[in-house]
Amino acid sequence: MKKLSIQISAGILIVFCTVLSVTAQSTDYSRPVPFKIDIPKSKIDYIKNRVENANWAGRIGDGGWGYGMSYDYLKELKDYWVQDYDWKKEEKKLNEFPQFKVQIEGFDIHYYYEKGSGTNPQPVIFTHGWPGSVFEFVHAIDRLAHPEKYGGNAEDGLDVIVPSLPGFGFSSKPTKSPVGPVTTARLWNTLMTKVLGYESYGAQGGDLGCIVTTYLAYNHADHVKAIHLNLVPSSPKPENKMTQQEKEWAKEAQAFISRELDYFALQANKPQTPSFALIDSPLGTAAWIISKFKAWSDSGDDIESAFTKDQLLTNAMIYIVNDNIDSSIWFYRGFATETKGKMHPGEKIKVPTAVALFPADMVNGRPPKTWIEGDYNLVRYTAMSSGGHFACLEEPEEFTKDVLAYFNEILMKK
Repeated sequence: MKKLSIQISAGILIVFCTVLSVTAQSTDYSRPVPFKIDIPKSKIDYIKNRVENANWAGRIGDGGWGYGMSYDYLKELKDYWVQDYDWKKEEKKLNEFPQFKVQIEGFDIHYYYEKGSGTNPQPVIFTHGWPGSVFEFVHAIDRLAHPEKYGGNAEDGLDVIVPSLPGFGFSSKPTKSPVGPVTTARLWNTLMTKVLGYESYGAQGGDLGCIVTTYLAYNHADHVKAIHLNLVPSSPKPENKMTQQEKEWAKEAQAFISRELDYFALQANKPQTPSFALIDSPLGTAAWIISKFKAWSDSGDDIESAFTKDQLLTNAMIYIVNDNIDSSIWFYRGFATETKGKMHPGEKIKVPTAVALFPADMVNGRPPKTWIEGDYNLVRYTAMSSGGHFACLEEPEEFTKDVLAYFNEILMKK
């Protein structure tokens, strides 16, 4: 009898431990809570004071964009920032769509969530990059979710999910080691399937977001049914297997990397050093970020042909008000650690893929169609006539048109 009692107790213990294990696995995410951006006036005043009294750098040569941040344009932007820029006005715009925070694997993830029009809107998660933010997509949320307001069909509306990358925007910073695209893809899959309850979904990304999206398709293909990229991570190819067009592109891409991607090596290899410099200087953070907006956009000789001052400052301010320019840089170290520096997993992505390439985007992210076909299950290819790296911000009509057409065609078939 005593022996039986011990066996029963052991059985109960096993069941109890199993229940605990299941509970632990099921509580790696919390319930989402509504969120509104509300930065204290004291914080904004502090930032403006730091900008107004910044220690100004010297001018190199003509001080133009060829040296990085334009000396004269930063002076002009500084005066506008101090005298005319209204964060609270921009904050109101940022709060126009529903936002939430949810804890997943210890991260507080911030995201926009707008449900689409129509009877069966398809869910799509949009991932930004660096030095962008959720701001890139906010002005397009309405177009994507409610196309009937813009001459489209209500039945084409998407359920739009736009999260801030870990350590970016209004999401929390990593507390242990930097995270990269593989971890982020896992967090996004939990957000979409566990928190929001979608069995399947689409994903879109550019810049770091295209790497996250590619790893989503690679590691979570049981849920990710289609992806759309406006920058294309590619795997290496031996020269003796390249076409002449591919050889020419590879040479051009390498020259672009040598000329424009010095920041990438710094942020991946020695992220702590620039973190100290940038976190202490709002003006320095703006210069670091905005110089990339000029270099990678379809803006010719005038950055304001592509962006307004308010747009440039609001995107930069999302880093500054949250004191997370440092942790945004850490993501590059996370990328180097998690993927061993591989933009692409190295095996062909089987998930149906659409690519929309903008002519002024990074050369290394615009491989020839033949190269893309070797790395992806390419089902849609669009060569845009204008626009650059910040596609949704630069060309919102063309971007949303391509995204809506693709996801409604491919996801509705599933």
